[in-house]
Amino acid sequence: MHKFRQVAMTLAALGALVLATGCASTGSSNGGFAEGSDGADSSALVGNGGATYGTGSGEGISGGTVDGSAGRGPAPPRETVIYFDYDRSDVRAEYAELLARHARYIVDNGVVSVRLEGHTDERGSREYNIGLGERRAQAVRQALLSLRVPSTRLATVSFGEERPAVFGQDDASFAANRRVEIVYGR
Repeated sequence: MHKFRQVAMTLAALGALVLATGCASTGSSNGGFAEGSDGADSSALVGNGGATYGTGSGEGISGGTVDGSAGRGPAPPRETVIYFDYDRSDVRAEYAELLARHARYIVDNGVVSVRLEGHTDERGSREYNIGLGERRAQAVRQALLSLRVPSTRLATVSFGEERPAVFGQDDASFAANRRVEIVYGR
């Protein structure tokens, strides 16, 4: 039974990762983000260097989901996971529209609280991964703050490598675990 659960969780996370990377915009617009300087695809820094943020609309269709019971009015965006590059804590430009949708939902619906949970893959020491998870959660927090979300509604926590979304020793598993999850409270 335990092995079946691990396989099911791995397949679900890989599916979400494929959808998240497959749905990234390929147009020339970058949502107002400054381009990164390391040559990596969509590696712009959020909350750094005076970047501005897009305000696209629409609901997310992939990633983790929330139950829709938080706040009033329409349900929050369904996509609640922001993925990160290896050993990086900068939010990629492809998440600008998603973060703008979350910010609008939080502000417009009086959501009481949002917890930003930072995660890492298992590589690195426990202490390093706790710090990296915190930096990732703080990067998403800064992006939401820049979109006028009140700081009193945002909390961050780092789980480091302790709560993997996927169990595995391959690149796809590692990539699925490098994330921040947006969790709505009451």
